[in-house]
Amino acid sequence: MNWGKLIILIYIVFAGFIGSMVYLMCRQRVDLVRDDYYQTELAYQQQINRMARTAQLAQSPAIRFDADQQVLHITRAAQTLANGKLTFYRPSDRRQDRVVTLQPDQATVSTASLAKGFWRVQLNWSENGQEFYSEESLTLP
Repeated sequence: MNWGKLIILIYIVFAGFIGSMVYLMCRQRVDLVRDDYYQTELAYQQQINRMARTAQLAQSPAIRFDADQQVLHITRAAQTLANGKLTFYRPSDRRQDRVVTLQPDQATVSTASLAKGFWRVQLNWSENGQEFYSEESLTLP
């Protein structure tokens, strides 16, 4: 084999590699966080206000995961969270996102149906006419 054939072979292998990478990248799903991502970003000041109000609370809600029972424990007066919702946000695949509307006196939420991996648990609620927001990271084993 001479140098000319070797150079041609290297170009063919390189072109095949680039072609296969382009094919794989075109098949990769790319999701935005939400379908209405840009409209939501324009109204983000409301979210900042919710987080600031939550930070000013004397007792912010705490979300604790119990791996043995596969449940989340929400520590906060249950009657104040009665008009709230808990969102399980999966950054890697929005099709797996789940929203749970909290019922009065509900202090636990099952995580048995969720896939293993990284989740963000987002708690939204309102009390006395004001909205609040809290977020925790969760890794399910």
